[in-house]
Amino acid sequence: MTDANSSYAAAGVDTRAGDLAVELMKEAVAATHGPGVLGGVGGFAGLFDLSFAKDYARPLLATSTDGVGTKIAIAQALDKHDTIGQDLVGMVVDDIVVVGARPLFMTDYIACGRVVPERIATIVTGIARACADTGTALVGGETAEHPGLMGPDDYDVAGAAVGVVEADRLLGADRVRDGDAVIAIASSGLHSNGFSLVRHILSGAKIGYADAAPDLGATWGEALLEPTRLYTGPLVRLLDDDRLAASVHSLSHVTGGGIAANLARVLPRGSWVELDRSTWSPAPVFRVLNDLAGTTLESTEGTWNLGIGFFAVVAADAAADVVASLGALGLPAWRAGTVTFGARDLDGFEQGAKGVDGGAVRLVGAYAG
Repeated sequence: MTDANSSYAAAGVDTRAGDLAVELMKEAVAATHGPGVLGGVGGFAGLFDLSFAKDYARPLLATSTDGVGTKIAIAQALDKHDTIGQDLVGMVVDDIVVVGARPLFMTDYIACGRVVPERIATIVTGIARACADTGTALVGGETAEHPGLMGPDDYDVAGAAVGVVEADRLLGADRVRDGDAVIAIASSGLHSNGFSLVRHILSGAKIGYADAAPDLGATWGEALLEPTRLYTGPLVRLLDDDRLAASVHSLSHVTGGGIAANLARVLPRGSWVELDRSTWSPAPVFRVLNDLAGTTLESTEGTWNLGIGFFAVVAADAAADVVASLGALGLPAWRAGTVTFGARDLDGFEQGAKGVDGGAVRLVGAYAG
């Protein structure tokens, strides 16, 4: 009689490899579990105790889901998978804090052509490490083997997270006022957006990921796999500071769509901001890529973050204190603009994005050298 597992393995799916992957990652995942997590690794569903929410007057759950995009192609090409998990957590959990929510838990999903236990464990260990850094429990996940649909060494990752915020502390465009300061928070590099353009530029220049990039002090692959900065931990601590919390009116995560569009999403209709390029200097990776492509930094403002990973819109009289607090929490920040209300010619402005009828934003001036 044929063993059922052997039959499935003959079809390209190795359930034993999946079990080994779980064993290899169990310790890292369990390290993210606080007293709110019920059960261990491997259940059909993750459980999280919400009893603490009884202390909220009106608790709101916030949720987000995302992936890492084609940055994974570089990790696969280099067979380096220890940072892609942090990219995933950054893309998912850092969206939760935008509304002022504290992340509670996350789940992940990995689809692959073939389960290589050590590779899957490396990816999930990276996810778990970043979850721990953001105060998020990794309560479950799934690894699915798709032979015939994906190549043996191909994979993709996605995740979803849930957080909670008190209703009267919800951040958003409705809190923004005339004269508010726009605080820019530095990115760590490309993060996880615009990699289709990155790969197109390198391909056109016939540059391989193992090739040296002297201007970046690393190989191209090493420079491009710089993990996404995690903003949630410091921002949650900022929002827990009773002295400054009420001064923070809205936050924006600069991901797909670039700088202006993502800020416009968290501004009210009828407001506008001119972001002063001279207040920061985009990192070398952005400059070198544009030089290779024969394009300008300005032409990629709608694709890459160009050095700004997050925005905080805050009361003007608290701007300096917020910048100082963020810096002390490990997030370099600076004032980049001012929110203004009133009629004006909005030619050249980005007005809202992704279905949001928000404010208007454009970048002005020249970048600092």
